[in-house]
Amino acid sequence: MAIDVSVPHVTDRTAPVRQATPTTPVAPDAASGGSGMRTLLVASTGGHLEQMMRMRGRLAGSVGEVEWATFDGDQSRSLLRDEVVHHVGYIRPRDLKASARALPDAVRILRSGRYQAVVSTGAGIAVPFFLAAKSLGIPRHYIESAARASGPSLTGRIVSRIPGTQLFTQYPELATGAWTYRGSLFDGFEPGPVAQSPRALRRVVVTLGTMPEYGFRRAVERLVRILPEVTAADAEVLWQTGATDLSGLGVDGRNQIPAAELRTAIREADLVIAHGGIGSALTALDAGKVPVMTPRRASFAEHVDDHQAMICTHLGSRGIAVSREVPELTAADLWRAASGSVRAGNPAPMVLSTSPGASAGRGRRQLRLAHR
Repeated sequence: MAIDVSVPHVTDRTAPVRQATPTTPVAPDAASGGSGMRTLLVASTGGHLEQMMRMRGRLAGSVGEVEWATFDGDQSRSLLRDEVVHHVGYIRPRDLKASARALPDAVRILRSGRYQAVVSTGAGIAVPFFLAAKSLGIPRHYIESAARASGPSLTGRIVSRIPGTQLFTQYPELATGAWTYRGSLFDGFEPGPVAQSPRALRRVVVTLGTMPEYGFRRAVERLVRILPEVTAADAEVLWQTGATDLSGLGVDGRNQIPAAELRTAIREADLVIAHGGIGSALTALDAGKVPVMTPRRASFAEHVDDHQAMICTHLGSRGIAVSREVPELTAADLWRAASGSVRAGNPAPMVLSTSPGASAGRGRRQLRLAHR
């Protein structure tokens, strides 16, 4: 199937974009040593944005000043509160029509600034921005989600067909053809000491993601049954349940919890239980916690596919999570996670640099994730 990389005609090249939360102004020549060049970081909210935040911290100074393109929401407003952000309308997973509708916004945003590159961790938001960037001659670098342990996502397959896109996987066994491996978000996390668990847990965080339209009632029903086996009578349980229907379960859940509040709660928790989302896993690991992770399943209309099972299995194999399917989850699993810990080191830097022998002009850059 051929991909049309043309973009709609936009007469006003200075048309305003949708500006996000209050942001810090960027002087015209502040980026890249006074050249005025910037890198646009593009990510859907949820685990994709969490990953992009971490990638940004590891990118060397070659990216210069950065701006962001994402969806509006509590997570993006919290994580990016001091950043320059361009909002586009929400794009549901695998909604190619919504991706197409976002193309004019992507064109206006990219034409509004002098961008030296576009870097994305997906998901669907990457498609309109990569198509627009291709037409405008801006280099593109796609880093596949760490959740994709068995092959590229639909977004990855689409952007791989846009000529000139640099493609990166976070799993060495998937580094074939055009896909290159230079590291993973989970490098540097390793099992820590095992401690004696308290006789009863007093603080528990349950975070089941915030993606609209996809609930995870099975997990809540299971946890309502087994949590009393490990918690004190006066235990505090913080539930982030997204779109989950909680009727009749006696659970006081919150659709979304601001990122800073959730991080603090996880850091202070005796136990963390999460769906198989990358963002939830990373937040727990950062706090030194071994999360209990249970995957959403497409057969129960909990997600668009079963990729969460991949990430749960992978983290379980590293010894930094307890991975269980919902029906298999027991109180023993909760105790095991509560007694474990995780140590974090310094991940390898990621350097955006001109490839050997390439032109100094735009369009010939590649992303190198250089190991120390």
